[in-house]
Amino acid sequence: MNDNTPEIVIVAAVARNGVIGRDNGLPWRLKADLQHFRTLTMGHPILMGRNTWTSLGRPLPGRRNMVVTRDPAFTADGAEVFHDPQAAIAAAAGASTLFVIGGAQLYNTLLRQADRMVLTEVWADVDGDAHFPMLDRSQFIELRRDARTADTDNEYDFDFVEYQRC
Repeated sequence: MNDNTPEIVIVAAVARNGVIGRDNGLPWRLKADLQHFRTLTMGHPILMGRNTWTSLGRPLPGRRNMVVTRDPAFTADGAEVFHDPQAAIAAAAGASTLFVIGGAQLYNTLLRQADRMVLTEVWADVDGDAHFPMLDRSQFIELRRDARTADTDNEYDFDFVEYQRC
């Protein structure tokens, strides 16, 4: 990575069975995960696919919203649109960190370029139609893990885990 290229960080909540989404939404209710995501990404550019953008319904405040789509006619009010992930990464030059926030196709495309991953590992098997890509864990080392227990605001037990590429 040169001095101008941002660190690429994948952010995802992943069930034990690899599910990350259902019907273009989250398959669980984890208030602490949403707060963690907001704190982590605030003030940084966030990169997402078109379906993730659509599921959010609006730009996330306090962040540079960047959307990747192959549709040349697609526009996103409040976000910048790019037609390939590399163009978006180039446009984020100068930022310290670029957070990749989904969905499955974009994770699959950029996992090989990721410098770090910040995953919420959800200790449940859930039904879903979007899955995190198969991960070669030998490519990453675990830096930290923070275990959380289910409660009235969080449907399942989960861990916040940070990984660094070896």
